[in-house]
Amino acid sequence: MPEDVVDELAWRGLIQQATEGALAERWPLYLGLDLTADSLHVGNLLGILTVRRLQAAGHPAVFLLGGATSLIGDPGGKRSERPLLTREAIDAHAAGIRGQLERLVDLEAAELVNNVEWLGTLPVLDFLRDIGKHFTVNAMVAKESVRARFADPDVGISFTEFSYMLLQAADYLHLFDARGCRLQVGGSDQWGNITAGIDLIRRVRAAEVHGLTWPLMTKADGSKFGKSEGGNIWLDPARTSPYQFFQFWMTVDDRDVGRYLRLFTFLSPESIEQLEAATAARPGRREAHRALAREVTALVHGEAAAGAAAEAASALFGGDLRKLDEAALAQVFADAPSSELARSRLDAGVPLVDLLAETGLVASKSAARQAVTQGGVSVNGEREPDLDRRLGPPDVLAGGFVVLKRGKRSYHVVHVR
Repeated sequence: MPEDVVDELAWRGLIQQATEGALAERWPLYLGLDLTADSLHVGNLLGILTVRRLQAAGHPAVFLLGGATSLIGDPGGKRSERPLLTREAIDAHAAGIRGQLERLVDLEAAELVNNVEWLGTLPVLDFLRDIGKHFTVNAMVAKESVRARFADPDVGISFTEFSYMLLQAADYLHLFDARGCRLQVGGSDQWGNITAGIDLIRRVRAAEVHGLTWPLMTKADGSKFGKSEGGNIWLDPARTSPYQFFQFWMTVDDRDVGRYLRLFTFLSPESIEQLEAATAARPGRREAHRALAREVTALVHGEAAAGAAAEAASALFGGDLRKLDEAALAQVFADAPSSELARSRLDAGVPLVDLLAETGLVASKSAARQAVTQGGVSVNGEREPDLDRRLGPPDVLAGGFVVLKRGKRSYHVVHVR
């Protein structure tokens, strides 16, 4: 592997743990993806983009869908047992994730396999004799993913999840035999599982194989990366809209933006360092944040969706909401409080002060009058200073929306029916 690519991976912060010689050759590699949900999330995205970088450096790549191992559940990072999924649910998840992978990587230049193909028909006695015989319980308990569960006597770990490590080791052995894989990559929480596979292949094939992990992502404040109040930031636009996805990157902490540009974009080191310098000099312009949001949204959802999300964000923060169509408005204000208003009432004219109080944006009509007087109220993105303002049909945006705002961030969407 060229030294400049090794240096780039290190510069981007993509090497947490690695066996000696892991990057010495262009080894065929594989990345495992579990099927516990019907969509990938930004944590998965980091691994997929890292594999793309390694592919570009000449590594043949295999993406492994965990159709069998997802029936068991990985204990790593979990304080309690995962709920068991049905085979039908896992098959549906596999179909959804395959579609997302096709947008992120060139599957014609890679392989996509599912471990249910070999683990699903593996007799239990063969598994115990051919795989289990090579592991001691002592060594398995010493792995971090298992030890953490042992530390809580009220939770513990079932034999089902305890066996996960052996199943993943069996995956590495199969892919070594069938696909020539000599490098497994993953997040740092997978190191114990990866080394279990390395040990197994050394014992039964007398061969040297490798592992490499990247750091698990946390934010500058120490909280888990990729989480919002509603859960994961998903790659499925039906679960996290392109606008919400774009805004996630726009709102990352200034201390994180340079690191995320390194990890999640293919911008050159020179471009990233220039963006970091611009942010340090002019933080209010948020140049690095806009580049990060645009690049990652385009990777996941395409250039058109990234452009639409950027336009929607511009309209929301100082632009003209009338430029947005119904779909864009629905995305932008998907999480905003909302209420309904009869069209007949709007046709007659609704006092703005009354509507502000009715929607709960202010506590009372007197508070509404004070907010308007102080310049803290806008209608459809335009500040409204008129205490006698009445809303009517011309104020209805595409899709029947009227957007009220108090202060900098308090929105309420009125749906005219």
